[in-house]
Amino acid sequence: MNQPIGKPSNSFNDEDSNRSSNPRFDDVVGVRLSRRGMLRGGVAATTSAVFGTAALSGCASMGGMANRIDTLGFAPVPRSLADTVIVPAGYKAQVIVALGDPLLAGTAAFKNDGTDTDFDKRSGDHHDGMEWFSLDASGKASATYNSRGLIAMNHEATTDEKLSSFFIHADGGTSTLPRKGDEVDKELMIHGLSVVEVQSQGSSWAYKADSQFNRRVTTMSDAVIMGPAQGSPHLVTRFNQDATRSRGTLNNCGTGKTPWGTYASGEENWFGYFSRPANDNDRRGRNDKSVVALNRYGRAAGAPSRHGWETGGAADQYVRWNNGALAASAREDYRNEMNTFGYIVEIDPYDKNQPLHKRTALGRMGHENVTFAIPVAGQPIVAYMGDDARGEYIYKFVSDAKWESQDANPANRMATGSKYLDRGTLFVAKFRDDGVGEWIELSMKNPIVAANPDFEFTSDAEVAIFTRLAADAVGATRMDRPEWGGVNPRNGEIYFTLTNNSNRTVDGEISTDAANPRFYSDMRGTRQQLGNVNGHIIRLAEAKPTDARFKWDIYLFASEAGADKAMVNLSNLSDANDMSSPDGLVFSPATGICWIQTDDGAYTDQTNCMMLAALPGKLGDGGKRTLAYKRADGSEKRVDTQIGKPQSEATLKRFLVGPKGAEITGWCETPDGRAVFINIQHPGENTKMADVRDPSKYESQWPANAGYGAGRRPRSATIVITKNDGGVIGS
Repeated sequence: MNQPIGKPSNSFNDEDSNRSSNPRFDDVVGVRLSRRGMLRGGVAATTSAVFGTAALSGCASMGGMANRIDTLGFAPVPRSLADTVIVPAGYKAQVIVALGDPLLAGTAAFKNDGTDTDFDKRSGDHHDGMEWFSLDASGKASATYNSRGLIAMNHEATTDEKLSSFFIHADGGTSTLPRKGDEVDKELMIHGLSVVEVQSQGSSWAYKADSQFNRRVTTMSDAVIMGPAQGSPHLVTRFNQDATRSRGTLNNCGTGKTPWGTYASGEENWFGYFSRPANDNDRRGRNDKSVVALNRYGRAAGAPSRHGWETGGAADQYVRWNNGALAASAREDYRNEMNTFGYIVEIDPYDKNQPLHKRTALGRMGHENVTFAIPVAGQPIVAYMGDDARGEYIYKFVSDAKWESQDANPANRMATGSKYLDRGTLFVAKFRDDGVGEWIELSMKNPIVAANPDFEFTSDAEVAIFTRLAADAVGATRMDRPEWGGVNPRNGEIYFTLTNNSNRTVDGEISTDAANPRFYSDMRGTRQQLGNVNGHIIRLAEAKPTDARFKWDIYLFASEAGADKAMVNLSNLSDANDMSSPDGLVFSPATGICWIQTDDGAYTDQTNCMMLAALPGKLGDGGKRTLAYKRADGSEKRVDTQIGKPQSEATLKRFLVGPKGAEITGWCETPDGRAVFINIQHPGENTKMADVRDPSKYESQWPANAGYGAGRRPRSATIVITKNDGGVIGS
């Protein structure tokens, strides 16, 4: 996930390319369309069609929770700087699978000393988002079985410094260019996805190392391009000249489970893995639309790549990471390779013979996750997504196909995915100051997109590939790094974590507004941090998911307990529930608890990252708040916003604190809610490459210090949390 405020600078994980001024939507209609002389006399009709006219009303109760919880029944855990996983009294946490563990029969045990290979047969690195898929006793797909199942998970990235993923190389690896091919080969394989079978064994759990379901998807795996971008000339490469296939998935972050029982994963910070020569703009033509798109997606000419994979040798697996226009045409080089990443990707965890599908209709961006509205027979499937970078946007996809209840258990899950995810309409959110927002259509049917003078869209395929530019054109609201989204099963409301934004200022390029209202100073030791340092969680409500309007408020302002309650700690957080940089957010289908996870650098002088349990109310349970700021010239700026009710230990409390240097991420559970699985990502990430041979200098030695596995190098891992009395988690 993106680099939070306060963490060591890593430009490859800190994408910041949105320089759009995003004028008001009315101005866009009046000015941009007049440049093209279009829609004379037709603007009002278009505006009505885009915004819609449906009145807003409260959402109906969704129901369906097997073990609904209305009272959090555990004592909150304290903040901690210990190198361990802390859970409440009465609970236990157990490691079940970690980086390097064998997933395929015949793979050697993991030594954890940097000599291991065959990472296409092992669990990958940086365990991230994940989902649960039940198996019954006979090994068939199930919706309800609790003691056996598949966990599909993302492997986002690597713990690295100076190009090298140093913990997986014996001597730390090569820190200068060119990189060694055998090192690059390892790094190519530790990214991607895993499917792992797990089973309960009495009071504990274990993964099955030789399961027929176990699977790795890497940067080199076969992938099929689906949706409007299929066949686009912008996706033509030397590898596939008809733009129907590509290779692999990269920097997978958050997840979603589709209503038809497949795994959906977001490709997030893929841009940093590519290099582009300093003279590439001249080779392409400085006014070429591809140059505009590359700059908007974070790849300026001359920008270095995160790992230098393109220097590993002359083989195709290395040169594909050079994004330059090096030959006479796109059929002869990899100038378009970066355009094959940035999508929601889908696999069927039960069928390892089906390739990865890239669902381009959901747009191309720094996808965090995708979350689905509760499906309703006869209505479209609706999905919500965030683009995780400073100043990026929140999106919604509405399928053309209407939901049919028999598709909840289809004969061919991937074909069902094509039915609902390859044809539909993408929208982007604009938040108004009065607590109402609009979903603005991103397609060639929207004249603002079609008439965009800054980037000439010629097809819906281009809207799917260059989604950010379409969103810029219609004046979407620039948000404080939209991360995970979740849909509350109690009432259908949609929540998004906005993890932080060091670019947010009182006035200027990305100034405070109603939906992103905070700017303040926070001290981390002697270091001053500015912007929206701790982040917040925004909440949306629609009368029905297909509506063009929504209401919104800010459910939760993250902050330190002792922060100013007039301008910073607006949610009244205490020692039992204060937090910084909310990132992961998932609602339990079994209990309705909202689980909030942090990926923080701003508060880590006081506590490691954490997970909290919440029982949110509903939109509108708070009220209006005005924040007043002093400008440099002495004048006052007032920002009106909508906030949820204050929090207390009854509605929000800390459930888990992780080991040193780790992000807490990924969440899934058994259908009965009695076992919850969490990922501990990159423990010890602040260790220096020079110290790779000296365990005493590791920031963390987890999970080895918890008794798991060989060696002492820290490893990302999946844990399972159970209650000692066998009860439901959180009760």
